[in-house]
Amino acid sequence: MKATGIVRRIDDLGRVVIPKEIRRTMRIREGDPLEIYTNVDGEVIFKKYSPVGEISDIATQYAEVLAKIGGCPAVICDRDHVIAASGIQKKEILERRVSNSLEDLIEQRRTHVYKSYDDKQLNPIEGMDRYAIACTPIVTQGDVSGAVMMLSGDGHEYATPEQTALVNAAAMYFSKQMEE
Repeated sequence: MKATGIVRRIDDLGRVVIPKEIRRTMRIREGDPLEIYTNVDGEVIFKKYSPVGEISDIATQYAEVLAKIGGCPAVICDRDHVIAASGIQKKEILERRVSNSLEDLIEQRRTHVYKSYDDKQLNPIEGMDRYAIACTPIVTQGDVSGAVMMLSGDGHEYATPEQTALVNAAAMYFSKQMEE
């Protein structure tokens, strides 16, 4: 654990303010759920809660099926990090942060489909050259939880209608899983 040197007092309602710089660095937005942990040393730890992360085992299996049927790498992420991937080196992609452009896209609840050179490429994961050929946000009970996407392969690729339908179906499936 890294000390920040910042000290905050608890107010009379039991609240503590998380400094803006820490919220920005950790990508904590207003309304984000935080999970609270304690340990025997008396430490209180706040961790961003990820509903997609709760079903990571199912997400991993689903990503494998998507990659097989879709014929290109498949990725499932929450609003901040990659949760599951298949068709690509897992060490290369798991736990990587999503890009600001993907974050903006899913916050706006927009689907991205790369159909031709005229379309703008979306690089969804920081530090990766692959671009998304199809991407759909996962929306659960009105809140954006993450995204499902298929990535470009080794050559230049465009999304087929089937790949787009697979990604849309996966996003709907995860939305239903998280509602239960």
